[in-house]
Amino acid sequence: MMKRIDVHLDFISPYAWLAFEQLPRALEGLGYEASYRPILLAALLRHHGQLGPAEIAPKRDWTYRHVLWLAHRQGAELRMPAAHPFNPLALLRLAWACARQGAPSRYVCETIFRHVWCSGEAADDPRRLAALTAVLASERDPAGDEVKQDLRAATDAALAAGVFGVPTFGVDGRLFWGVDSLPMLRAHLEGDPALDAAWAAPASVAQGVRR
Repeated sequence: MMKRIDVHLDFISPYAWLAFEQLPRALEGLGYEASYRPILLAALLRHHGQLGPAEIAPKRDWTYRHVLWLAHRQGAELRMPAAHPFNPLALLRLAWACARQGAPSRYVCETIFRHVWCSGEAADDPRRLAALTAVLASERDPAGDEVKQDLRAATDAALAAGVFGVPTFGVDGRLFWGVDSLPMLRAHLEGDPALDAAWAAPASVAQGVRR
């Protein structure tokens, strides 16, 4: 039976772009169905009481250096946008406005990711957003209540599943977080028994110091 992978992403994240771009190669030769789930990372961070990487100055600097290096090693295109972080709501809603059969297609998500991470321009520039909207030609209004509800529902479902960041890949009740989790995701799909021991490990560790 073909496995379904829920790919939780936010276009604001360069790691989400790198994982999205690498996913087909990382899982080459395996049978699976990817369901792309744009969600609002800020809502996850707020729920868990966290700041985003770009909101902590030294971590922001490291993140940009790291993703540019990873893109070079991965052979992926990545140009930092003119300003980051930015408000991704318009892009997330546009993705859901283009959704068919319950989720946006890979083409839609890739087009939006490239708008952000391959141009070097401002991702939230109104003229660029208008041009992107025209290219994708969504059947629904990105600013409509139905689309907003779809985004809220996807974000709420991700939180209910235990998602705490992006990118996160969900399959068989397990969550794999980050671009560096792709080999682990592949191991799960291949039925690697070593993964079972790793999955059980947290239950054997007592909660230590709390802050």
